[in-house]
Amino acid sequence: MEKNKTQTAEFDVLIVGSGISGGWAAKEFCEKGMKTLVVERGRFVEHGTDYFGENKDPWDMKFRDDVDRKLANTRYPIQKRCYAFKDSTKHFFADDVDHPYSKEEGTNFEWIKGFHLGGRSLLWHRQSYRWSEMDFESNARDGYGTDWPIRYSDLKPWYDYVEEFVGVSGTLEGLAQLPDGVFLPPIGFNCAEEDFSKRVREAYDDRVLIPGRCAHLTEPQPIHIELGRGTCQSRNQCQRGCSLGAYFSSQSATLPAAERTGNLTIVTDSLVHSIIYDGESKKASGVRVINSKTKETNIFKARVIFLCASTLGTTQILLNSTSEYFPNGFANSSDAVGRYLMDHLCSAGATGEIDAFEDRYYIGRKPNSIYMPRFTNLTRDEEDFVRGFAFQGSGRRKDWKDRLADKGFGADFKESFKTPGVWEINLEGYGEMLPDAGNRASLHKTKKDQWGLPQIHIDAKFGENDKKIRKTMMETAAEIMKKTGLKNVQTYDTEDSLGLGIHEMGTARMGRNPKTSVLNGHNQCHDVDNVFITDGSAMASSACQNPSLTYMALTARAVDYAVTNMKNHKI
Repeated sequence: MEKNKTQTAEFDVLIVGSGISGGWAAKEFCEKGMKTLVVERGRFVEHGTDYFGENKDPWDMKFRDDVDRKLANTRYPIQKRCYAFKDSTKHFFADDVDHPYSKEEGTNFEWIKGFHLGGRSLLWHRQSYRWSEMDFESNARDGYGTDWPIRYSDLKPWYDYVEEFVGVSGTLEGLAQLPDGVFLPPIGFNCAEEDFSKRVREAYDDRVLIPGRCAHLTEPQPIHIELGRGTCQSRNQCQRGCSLGAYFSSQSATLPAAERTGNLTIVTDSLVHSIIYDGESKKASGVRVINSKTKETNIFKARVIFLCASTLGTTQILLNSTSEYFPNGFANSSDAVGRYLMDHLCSAGATGEIDAFEDRYYIGRKPNSIYMPRFTNLTRDEEDFVRGFAFQGSGRRKDWKDRLADKGFGADFKESFKTPGVWEINLEGYGEMLPDAGNRASLHKTKKDQWGLPQIHIDAKFGENDKKIRKTMMETAAEIMKKTGLKNVQTYDTEDSLGLGIHEMGTARMGRNPKTSVLNGHNQCHDVDNVFITDGSAMASSACQNPSLTYMALTARAVDYAVTNMKNHKI
């Protein structure tokens, strides 16, 4: 590295990654007066201008928004399994050929990647749920995983803070297992969802169906309007990018907020090779960076480093940062870096039909889900598994795409495709995967990418508890539908779905004990006090809620702690 051209530039803070957590770190540091550098491995994406698929009609695309099959199979064999992978969005997915990774034989983990400015904040499904007190206590309660060094009370004010800025729509429900937040008016049910919700309330005392809480502006507040963000138009083309800024992303919210301070510098097309450790000061002094286009190397220096490169991206950097002080990876005296890889248990549930509302249809395409909060093992373990699950889903009228396998011919057959089908409800379980030291990401010993970096090698599989939850999610979804009178109930379980939850986390976990964890209760490395990690790798457990809102709250809290200690010259 040192033989190549280097560039030395010093900043107060260096942030690796520009996605949900990286964008938040940039906003918070810049607003607190810190000269901040964001290093992004992918290309630059301009808000609005570079949303190439936005507003395109299906007939404007060769395959009606499907991706050319040959291209998908040869260049995107893993990415194509993501629900959001389409012709209008494929430029936001990392090519599997150019960005390979390795998997242990007999295991399957689908890493869905977005390498560009804004990262997967441009692709996320925007579901925004708080964790509860129970979620932060579960590891200690049942003995799986290390005890969280924080509790809900530590994070509650930061949930309040980020929700106000993000703009989360939702309903107040008063549920201990799903705390209420600072909400904009909800995006409500359609008629089938409303009917199903009533049926659930009548059939059960312990479960409810609510509108999904999502990061969409239904009534923009001054804090949103001043950044140029507007009201959601219910187009449901969110993964194409939203020039209205109606949903939260780094491009629509945090990066503009950081930029207006004058304290932000962004460098794109720059892969972080490793962190530089100064044995004399016992601190990190900067990072080595490879220009992805020219393959030249730079060195950037900063007083504090925040790793927000996504769970597996951060893991790769840490493990590749070896030295005489950290022979098995940066800040890895615990040997926990790369271990305890988790994803949410998903792609298991049921569908059922409602025999009603044939005279009704919906206007627009609302972008949120329906949500059934967790209702199992709330106060004690009463099932044959530990932890629990929630349901997400939707209600819709079937259309011509559901009939592609139908056989027939003639004018009447073709005309029949114009008539909408029955209303269908889908409930997909999202379950909590237990932390397991054997589920891990490491560096492959021989395989490297085109920049000479060792490929991430993933060895992970569902455990017995995970399999029990998956089976229960599927069976329970069907039981709920049958009990509430739905017809033609069908179950599904995609057993090779590990990674497709796109909620990978846990490989540099927080904990109270430096011998078994990487980070303390402020997302600060136990081993090196000027390095923080606030992406999904910091998580000590997964809960069953979507984690992005928690990443945001943890990041804002960690920045506040870091700035306080920087001003007091403690780091």
